[in-house]
Amino acid sequence: QVQLMESGGGSVQAGGSLRLSCTASGYTYSNYCMGWFRQAAGKEREGVAVGYTSGAFTVYADSVKGRFTVSRDNAKNTLSLEMNSLKPEDTAMYYCATKSPLCTLNPDNYNIWGQGTQVTVSS
Repeated sequence: QVQLMESGGGSVQAGGSLRLSCTASGYTYSNYCMGWFRQAAGKEREGVAVGYTSGAFTVYADSVKGRFTVSRDNAKNTLSLEMNSLKPEDTAMYYCATKSPLCTLNPDNYNIWGQGTQVTVSS
């Protein structure tokens, strides 16, 4: 059974940086779609960055392009999200997710989710 565990997150002032990590366990194959999503209070969950663990491609939401970067450590089954130049509007619960027939930013495609980690950016 595939499980995801996020770490990182916290509180930071605008302009600061944070790093999130997500470790997957239980996968029996090496290339799969995995990504980061977020949900702010009162808003729908949205995709932040998704891609295959092989690194074949990574898609970023327009709102984070140039500020967020995904990196992979396949030996550790870990997907990290480096977040720079954070803005108050980045405040949200951040989730990693996997097991999707389509590797897109649409959260409805994903069937396995981590428990989430809170990111709070103050102005």
